[in-house]
Amino acid sequence: MKHRKEQTTRDITIDAIEQAAASIYDVVRRTPLVPVDFKVKAGNSRRIYLKLETLQPIGSFKIRGAYNAVRKLTPEQLRHGIWTVSAGNAAQGVALAAQYLGAECSVLVIDTAPDTKLEAIKKLGAKIVKASYDECWESIELHRSSRMSGCFVHPFDNDDFISGNGTIALELLEDLPNLKAVVASVGGGGLLSGIGAALRKLRPAALLYAAEPETAAPLATSLAEGRASVFPNWQASFVDGAGGKSVLPTMWPLLSDFVTESIVVSLEEIITAMRDTARQAHIIAEGAAACAVAAALTDKVGDGPIVAVVSGGNIDLEAFTKLVKT
Repeated sequence: MKHRKEQTTRDITIDAIEQAAASIYDVVRRTPLVPVDFKVKAGNSRRIYLKLETLQPIGSFKIRGAYNAVRKLTPEQLRHGIWTVSAGNAAQGVALAAQYLGAECSVLVIDTAPDTKLEAIKKLGAKIVKASYDECWESIELHRSSRMSGCFVHPFDNDDFISGNGTIALELLEDLPNLKAVVASVGGGGLLSGIGAALRKLRPAALLYAAEPETAAPLATSLAEGRASVFPNWQASFVDGAGGKSVLPTMWPLLSDFVTESIVVSLEEIITAMRDTARQAHIIAEGAAACAVAAALTDKVGDGPIVAVVSGGNIDLEAFTKLVKT
């Protein structure tokens, strides 16, 4: 896909990512990269390397950015408590970071968040405040909420959060120095931006692909239009960790500069990827994670060592079973 790339006005430095890597592993796990040969059309197979962020303490990559952002807050900020807004995974990351650093935490949670994520947030000691998707997205855009107090930790539009996410790329390049492409799902864009910043400095030849569900693909729309855009006819789905209603203008400079293309996949392709990842890799991938696997298996990603970031595995078991049986 060809699209106009505006000059980046926001810089996520490799120094910031390396500083994060020097500081986060007392909480964050270094996750494995596992090659899996997926069966594709005509009985052929395709090897995809899976970056298993499902093995993080919260079952999601979000702990990387969350802990890096929270650890850099001042004692005064921590004393007044912190809060975030999330569909579930960022909430768990911020809650665990707060628990580790002895701060109180509250979360504005989208009211469609699955029970698995809500229970996990509660177990980490965070207070849950439920809200509609629109109210949560407004808080994401404005960086504030009239119903919350304390220091706001943005779940993706935060340089420290993005830098923490970028540590994934450092691990990838240690394990697979000749990788040709990385595919990751996009919600707000913090994961892609962190990986992209590291790849740009350390392996500029590598391509970075976004993955979005057909029901919510604002990055694909934005890349086509050459500006941060709203996705028309947005629909909620089981892919609750990816596919927002729009691309934030503040994230657009990073995403437009780093992402080669956003690959839009159907809900059926995502379900198939969930099923195949469970069967062939013995990994439970939530919708957003399987979205990246589905995109990596399309013809839009070229040959060579290809990585799909399995971003999380926090899905209700009953919901997962129902989806993969259909």
